[in-house]
Amino acid sequence: MERWQNRVAVVTGASSGIGAEISRKLIASGVIVVGLARRLDRMLELRAEIPEARRQNFHIKQCDVCEVKSVNDVFDQIVEEFGGVDILINNAGKLSGGQLLTMSLDTVQQVLQTNVMGVVYCTQRAFQSWRSKSPPIEGHVVLINSIVGHYLFNPLPGSQQELNMYPATKHALTAMTELLRQELRDFKTKVKVTSISPGLVDTELVPQQYKTLPMLQAEDVANAIMYALATPPHVQVHELTIKPMGEPF
Repeated sequence: MERWQNRVAVVTGASSGIGAEISRKLIASGVIVVGLARRLDRMLELRAEIPEARRQNFHIKQCDVCEVKSVNDVFDQIVEEFGGVDILINNAGKLSGGQLLTMSLDTVQQVLQTNVMGVVYCTQRAFQSWRSKSPPIEGHVVLINSIVGHYLFNPLPGSQQELNMYPATKHALTAMTELLRQELRDFKTKVKVTSISPGLVDTELVPQQYKTLPMLQAEDVANAIMYALATPPHVQVHELTIKPMGEPF
């Protein structure tokens, strides 16, 4: 991680779960982290937990990745304050239980906006930072995907399928990972792209019906991200899938 010392990482959905854990680990490694989330109070709590010697490296900004104006406003501030972005962790995600055939279309749209368009909005702005530097910088964009971005499992016996739009958005991230790799290559950048696809993770997103199953911890996923970031310049971790032991899917 030496080459990332004092470089700038933007972490979306930094108020809890995987976003909070990767923020902690990046800060401990000497990276300057800008945490984005809607819940400013939760990020303030996280900042208070960080050792005082490193606390100045955690900057928090309220942002709703669903809204392009909110994203643009925040990235404008980041460019002004830090000169741009080196690492982007696209972690913000939304899962609302229900059936696609009957649920509110507004809710369906919110899931799509958060999980897909939020990634597009943030990655485009990060790309502007990468292109503006000369010579090209060694950047990295991480997409927090899911095993349901590769295949869809049946619900547990006696329960209904409640993932609705979520797997479709994660399948979109699987396709976007390869599209971004090709585009970043064709633009002659030195920016890596990595998809991290965990199984069940013990976070606020997990539906109650799955809470009794084996689960990963947010720290396990954060460790996977750190591994991808720490690879040498000629190594690109394209897809990394991690599952809890004993997962039935």
